Amino acid sequence: MTKTFKALGVLLTYPTFELQAAAGEILAVIEAEKRLPAKNRAALGELIAELSESELVDLQEGYVALFDRGRATSLNLFEHVHGESRERGPAMLDLMQVYASGGYSLDSSELPDYLPLMLEFLSQRPFAQADDMLSDCAHIIRRIGDALARRGSHYQAVPAALLAMIGEAGLSPRPARDADPDELGEAALAAEQALLDKDWMDAPVVFGPEGAPDCKPVPAAASVIRFMPRQQPGERGSRNQ
Repeated sequence: MTKTFKALGVLLTYPTFELQAAAGEILAVIEAEKRLPAKNRAALGELIAELSESELVDLQEGYVALFDRGRATSLNLFEHVHGESRERGPAMLDLMQVYASGGYSLDSSELPDYLPLMLEFLSQRPFAQADDMLSDCAHIIRRIGDALARRGSHYQAVPAALLAMIGEAGLSPRPARDADPDELGEAALAAEQALLDKDWMDAPVVFGPEGAPDCKPVPAAASVIRFMPRQQPGERGSRNQ
């Protein structure tokens, strides 16, 4: 079990009084397990401070603006690879089967590809399985983190931490924030959405070992969802040894 995964997932959930009250406990879990480099723990500390010290209504409005409007920062992972296509339904069923095989019962109104929900599941599994599953969707996690970084959001610390935990290259190097105004600006948002739409059409997602030919097959009992890696320049780095 790796409690840090659950802590990171909780940080990505909709801000509530309960989340604010638990901020110190979340930070304590992250510090105690020491799964993350100091720079990642420091960045998460800044996010946690923001969550605990800001007005709740401001946090909630900012959360909705970040995660509920636009696909680039959606926390539903299959939205980044399937969009609203018919393939998304079978992919959801496959993921639910993975949860069921791990003894995890969905008791949530969230979809199974919701990242915080997946991280809660992975926090209860052996680290090797979590590593395998998250490595297959690292390109999506990085894309979400990059989009959050372009908006200058402290939430970028969570995708960056996940990538660090599984030994993947971090967020793409770029200025911390686009020249201000509101978020990215209309032109940049349109360009970002066009790129995302094109990516959906480039290649299908394949499940099982055949979906990631460079990965070794895993036993059926430990099978995980496979996300087709996007082999785009600079998007996926080499795993740390």
